[in-house]
Amino acid sequence: MSPASTTNPPPTDERLTVDGLAPEGRGRVLLIACGALAREILAMKEANGWDHLDLQCLPAILHNAPQRIVPAVETAVEAARGRYAEIFVVYADCGTGGLLQAACDRLGVGMVEGPHCYSFFEGNAVFAARGEVTAFYLTDFLVRQFDAFVWRPLGLDRHPELRDMYFGNYETLVYQAQTDDPLLTEKAKACAERLGLAFERRFTGYGDLGGVLGRL
Repeated sequence: MSPASTTNPPPTDERLTVDGLAPEGRGRVLLIACGALAREILAMKEANGWDHLDLQCLPAILHNAPQRIVPAVETAVEAARGRYAEIFVVYADCGTGGLLQAACDRLGVGMVEGPHCYSFFEGNAVFAARGEVTAFYLTDFLVRQFDAFVWRPLGLDRHPELRDMYFGNYETLVYQAQTDDPLLTEKAKACAERLGLAFERRFTGYGDLGGVLGRL
């Protein structure tokens, strides 16, 4: 069983810091990340012995409110500045329309390339080549949190008739699996059935994310 499937995910409704700081932050890198990526980042840290990486997660619910991502990242970067050798933002563009990249450039910090996590999990080049426009994507996190991040925020628990308005142009639910977990696969199939979509599972692992963190 992979480390990701045995690590309890940190809370997703508040900011938190995992790991302690070395004296004066010498040689340490702070990852300011989306809470939806916490489990995967912690698994890679453990598997690769990346003890120089500290992790601070912003609320995963910002996934549903991209206009709040840039201010949250800016606040976190400014609060940590001077305490680390490097700060790296573990978000892709994530619906900010280029504003997050502009903010990171202004702040002098790096970030993950790509339009969103679905792209970098599959590999940005592979994802772009597919050119899919009728696929709705779920990751391990979103399969686990489907009701909290998809079903209830869209009001489908109260108004199931909205399903056609939201998903009428989709054809397939694509589950991008970071871990080989049969229970998550069954849950993802159930999500597809609830949305009235065909189901496809792709084992992506961590995609481009592992290489990005490995270079820090």
